[in-house]
Amino acid sequence: MTWKERRTVTILLSIAGALFLALLIVFGMIYRQGREEALAEKTGPVGLSDSGAPADPGAYTALRWYNGSATLSFALDEDGKWIWTDGPDFPLNDDTVSSVLEALTALKFQQVLPAGEDKAEHGLDTPSATLTATAGTGEQSLIFGKTTTDGDSYYMCMNGDESTVYIVADTLVKLMQTPIYDMCVLPELPDLSEGNLRAITIQGPVPTPEPAEEDGGEEADEEEPEEPEEEPERPSVSLNARRSGGEDQPALWFEGSDNVTAAPLMQDLLHDLAAMSMAKCVDYFPSEEAAEICGFSPADAILKVEYAANGADQTFTLSVGARMPDESGRYVRLEDGAIYALGTDSIDAVMTISVAGMRGAVQEPAPAEGQEAE
Repeated sequence: MTWKERRTVTILLSIAGALFLALLIVFGMIYRQGREEALAEKTGPVGLSDSGAPADPGAYTALRWYNGSATLSFALDEDGKWIWTDGPDFPLNDDTVSSVLEALTALKFQQVLPAGEDKAEHGLDTPSATLTATAGTGEQSLIFGKTTTDGDSYYMCMNGDESTVYIVADTLVKLMQTPIYDMCVLPELPDLSEGNLRAITIQGPVPTPEPAEEDGGEEADEEEPEEPEEEPERPSVSLNARRSGGEDQPALWFEGSDNVTAAPLMQDLLHDLAAMSMAKCVDYFPSEEAAEICGFSPADAILKVEYAANGADQTFTLSVGARMPDESGRYVRLEDGAIYALGTDSIDAVMTISVAGMRGAVQEPAPAEGQEAE
């Protein structure tokens, strides 16, 4: 074979190879397009297509989910507002509910798999989360198994169909992990800026009662029912505002006859009251046991503030319980009985005054070097 013939054969083989490669690319594109169209039918918004209800967040009337540790149920009330069905009076911020419904109607399947015989393969035998949504007479149910290898997605089956397993993003499960008390609308505290204040009373902790003396007489053999003891009187600090130049003038603050306006602790207290706001809800329907655990049997301190609002005198009362475990603040209660968290920077001055009065905490001087402390 001459070199010209070899070159011709090489060129023909190259052309044939190029045509074969182009054919593979074309078939691949056709296959891919067909696969995407097939999946598009299954990977569109989940909605409630099986029941005929629209895939619209506003179409839902009830929602229930299990997030691995708690089951929460929500429903629309007569006024069209979402409520927590286990606590209809709970001040629900429905942002999380709305986000769950929006994520549900926009849910896309990242991958569709045939289900194996063993449900444990994808963790669907012991679901990590479940969700049921109702719209009209239709109901949508999702069961989430374990996460994928990368931890960013979940295996899922839906509507009781165990023949197909889907892989979906972890968006829904993360939203469902929001604790119910993180959905609480926090109370808006009154405007306690100095110009509105009239008087401040801070009661300290209940004094520890002295042990009763035992009566060794014969009459002690006959025990009489004990009457409930009254709570000992708490130590109290009363601060009053005096405005000689009119209500719109800066106040002078007095504890009795002592002018404490310039005291650093007084200024800290005024700053804290003006900026005070709740950090979060801890327990909206606390049991007696929960209240005791949070330090309200009895409370460590009680704050009462007399202030002016809308031309009328008002009173604000705050009970202060124990420190939170992370030391970020204290448990507090308003008159509604719910327990909230208040940051240390909002309650520090109150607690200092409740224990040590307006003189504040007095530190003993450190002993000189080489000298033992008494």
